[in-house]
Amino acid sequence: MTTIPFILPQTASELGLRIGILMAAIALDWLFGEPDFLWRRMPHPVVLFGRSISFFDRKWNYRRGKTGRGRLRSGVMAMLCLVLLAGFVGYALSYGGWAIDLVALAILLAGRSLDEHVQNVAAGLSTDIDAGRAAVGMIVGRSTDNLDAGDISRAAIETGAENLSDGVIAPAFWFLLFGLPGLLIYKMTNTADSMIGYKNAKYRAFGWAAAMLDDVLNYIPARLTGLLIVVASIGSGGGAIGAVKSMMTEARYHASPNAGWPEAAMAGGLDVWLAGPRAYGNRVRDAVRFNKDGTDADANDIMRSLSVLKGAQLYLLILLAGVLVVL
Repeated sequence: MTTIPFILPQTASELGLRIGILMAAIALDWLFGEPDFLWRRMPHPVVLFGRSISFFDRKWNYRRGKTGRGRLRSGVMAMLCLVLLAGFVGYALSYGGWAIDLVALAILLAGRSLDEHVQNVAAGLSTDIDAGRAAVGMIVGRSTDNLDAGDISRAAIETGAENLSDGVIAPAFWFLLFGLPGLLIYKMTNTADSMIGYKNAKYRAFGWAAAMLDDVLNYIPARLTGLLIVVASIGSGGGAIGAVKSMMTEARYHASPNAGWPEAAMAGGLDVWLAGPRAYGNRVRDAVRFNKDGTDADANDIMRSLSVLKGAQLYLLILLAGVLVVL
């Protein structure tokens, strides 16, 4: 049986199949991670997404004589083309059967790679400050040259919490709803947001559609991620109560309508303070501290955050297994 493109599962057996594929894909991702030997020989799907986005960026954005309104229209059209492309490819692949679904989903989930990248920050920081700065610079967009140990630790923890949503929960959510078309449309949108969704002179207009669509697609997954972090925070620092309190009272102060939910939950759960001002190039962005009375984060807190992230994914698997039993 194949997944049904673009429509919700019509029967319990169809939903059960997607849940089974998702559970197996999460397990495969954690067992094998990113097969580097393969991606040295062929481009990763996200690389192909990036090339498609770059094509439209080169052709339609910031051309001489083009107004901001013109770039806005071009950005909307670019996202429409990219979404249709991703949906069509997902639709075609869906007819390859459950095995294609499983492989595609396992490749596009990022649970293990997220864990490895954040672990590298903790390991680097434990060696010396420069190694910590270099490692965290691989996973954040902010300036890292002048970060101290607390800044590095907070950046790693925040990135881990946010990317649990972007890299695991949101892809899983959209796959369950719409199969491979939903998965590929989400990954294309999320990649576009990371490439052109900036509020600067070059992308404020052209990247508006990518940023807005990414916000819409992450709205529910981000809140689900926050709830999973709450449950996974039981017995960790501030515990579930601290995670709920911080998430419900502070998440709305984040510049993103979504990222604050997992980040604030993680701050309260670990009982460390996160967020606050940070530098992007020569510009300093002011931001509210989450769990402002919490302790200053360090490398040990990075490792504790990884335990929470793993716990959140374990609880997701338990929830999915429970749904399978009911079905």
